[in-house]
Amino acid sequence: MANAYLQGVEISASQFLDIFHHYDNDGNGYIEGKELQNFIKELQQARKQAGLELTDKMKAFVEKYEQNADGKIGIIELAQILPTEENFLLFFRQQLKSCAEFMQAWRTYDADHSGYIEADELKNFLKDLLQRAKKPYDEKKLEEYTLTTLKIFDSNRDGKLCLSEMARLLPDQENFLLKFQGVKMARKEFNKIFELYDQDRNGYMDENELDALLKDLCLKNNKVLEVSKIPTYKSAIMALSDGGKLYRTELALVLCAEEM
Repeated sequence: MANAYLQGVEISASQFLDIFHHYDNDGNGYIEGKELQNFIKELQQARKQAGLELTDKMKAFVEKYEQNADGKIGIIELAQILPTEENFLLFFRQQLKSCAEFMQAWRTYDADHSGYIEADELKNFLKDLLQRAKKPYDEKKLEEYTLTTLKIFDSNRDGKLCLSEMARLLPDQENFLLKFQGVKMARKEFNKIFELYDQDRNGYMDENELDALLKDLCLKNNKVLEVSKIPTYKSAIMALSDGGKLYRTELALVLCAEEM
């Protein structure tokens, strides 16, 4: 089935998802190694069978990865080379150009401040995105985009997206949350840390208190976090704040490994 989809002039959102899952054999969120080599081989075969030339993007992709046994791509990279209808995933990328913009969008669309983007909130986000891009759509298409996006990024299949799941929309080099996965802590430890750095005991951290915390985290985890990136980390995390007040629940989205 995936081979037949690859022959299409335009691939629907649901077909795109089927292609990704077909080649991501181990379900780790990447097409890599032998999976990637199989994809390249079958992409070339499918286009030839359909009487279609590889697009310029496809040619550049094949040239980059065909002889690279260690190569790997995520779902956004796949969206950049396949002729996906509306290229809906790339709308996210265009809208969320930095981790700070991503965090601001998260705060806006997590309307109930549950710490998750649920289906109705994701649907509102996609609707606004399509309207800003002036792309025509109907309710059926919007529903397809919403369900497909949930299926793509909802790694634990709970029907909603947590911050780290939705952050997969960002390029790896922009996704600072990937680095913080390695320094997340248990709830008890997180609460102690929060109380330690909330020096005036007012129940939230300001920018200076967060700065002190980030400096200490970078020193302690210097193989994972970079001191030079503290301004980037800080601006992104403060985007979750309420008028410069970073409350415990917001910081927990980045630093706590357990639900608060």
